[in-house]
Amino acid sequence: MSVLGWIVVGFVAGVFAKAVTRYDRRTPAHARIGCLGTIAIGVLGGLIGGALSAAATGEKITHFGLRSIAIAFVGAVLLLLVVEAITARR
Repeated sequence: MSVLGWIVVGFVAGVFAKAVTRYDRRTPAHARIGCLGTIAIGVLGGLIGGALSAAATGEKITHFGLRSIAIAFVGAVLLLLVVEAITARR
């Protein structure tokens, strides 16, 4: 997948993950993340989800599609839940 594909998948997965976990609604206004942060969450989620998918099924994300967005979404949700668990203790 190209860099542009990763950006698009990352943005879509990041937006959906933030909506499902309600990440921006529970964080203070000064700590909310913008468009680049959303893309970063989605791309990191894609890496996490891709690693988990490769470990479970042996298949990697190789093309742009709904499957790659779904895998990135799952990874992004896991990432946001871990971040929230770590920062909630402070």
